[in-house]
Amino acid sequence: MLRSAPILLLIFILQSCSGGYSFTGGDVGAAKTVSIDRFNNIAPLVNPKLSQQFTESLQELLVRQTPLALTKVNGDLNFSGEIVGYEVKSEAPGANDQIAQSRLSITVKVRFKNFLDVEKDFEQIFSSYRNFPASSDLSSVEDVLVDEIIQEMVEKIFNRSLVNW
Repeated sequence: MLRSAPILLLIFILQSCSGGYSFTGGDVGAAKTVSIDRFNNIAPLVNPKLSQQFTESLQELLVRQTPLALTKVNGDLNFSGEIVGYEVKSEAPGANDQIAQSRLSITVKVRFKNFLDVEKDFEQIFSSYRNFPASSDLSSVEDVLVDEIIQEMVEKIFNRSLVNW
């Protein structure tokens, strides 16, 4: 009986903490569900896979790092927005006035609604980028760069909405 006491105490502590916090630091309050609208791509330059990839990455992160159940509509928390920028620019000059680096940037406008605590609502633009050698063809590095940028952005969005960073 004495050996099981610490285990029972640990179970009790874990159950009492299951309300609004996750082990990753996200505070969902009393929310039980989250809905994430499709982030349509309205950028002048369009990557045809970006809208679905971004939306699914945000969904996966929230489901993985919170106790929230994903619902199609009417979640206690809701994320919506648009991809407003997708661009490649020359960045760093190299020798003989040649371009040494190019930069892929993605910009997303996010609206977060917390229907249980409207004080936490926000609308914000998030942007991330990755540099790559100008000698590389974008199509040869694009998939890897987009994956990295999306992961960084959804973590920023998670932190802003649920960790309050």
